[in-house]
Amino acid sequence: MTKHVEMQYLIRLYKEITGEHEVDMKKVAKFAHQRGWPLPEPKDPFDMLATEFTQAARQEFRRDPRTGKPYRANHALPVSQGGVQLTLWIDIDEAPRHQMHKSLINRREQMVGDGVQLSLDADHWNSIHEEEDPIAIPMDLTDDIEWRKNAPDEDEDAA
Repeated sequence: MTKHVEMQYLIRLYKEITGEHEVDMKKVAKFAHQRGWPLPEPKDPFDMLATEFTQAARQEFRRDPRTGKPYRANHALPVSQGGVQLTLWIDIDEAPRHQMHKSLINRREQMVGDGVQLSLDADHWNSIHEEEDPIAIPMDLTDDIEWRKNAPDEDEDAA
């Protein structure tokens, strides 16, 4: 049994014992620890700091001088070095086309994966609730994206 399978079992056990259906994972962690689940080792401070830098990079936006629209400044670039998968960060204003293409395709693949799982989740819920109207989740996001791209900026609303 893998670690995650054991953890999933403990979540179900917690729900069964407490009767809770909306689960606070901090309570589950305390529950599991009381039953002998070991606490994780503290993270390496450099790993923690690198995570903070990753979050800072991901949150940096700039404004296009021609359109005034915001764009993400830093992009993740998955690379393989010596057989090890790494994520490097590139600046959109400095990156060559092949790096930006790879980064953008990677982001699109993440969106596709999210869409597939969302569709499977909706299909399952609908199949076990046949007596109710099915939940339909449109997967063509073209109009949604265009509407948001053309919506007034929040900064403009505040002015």
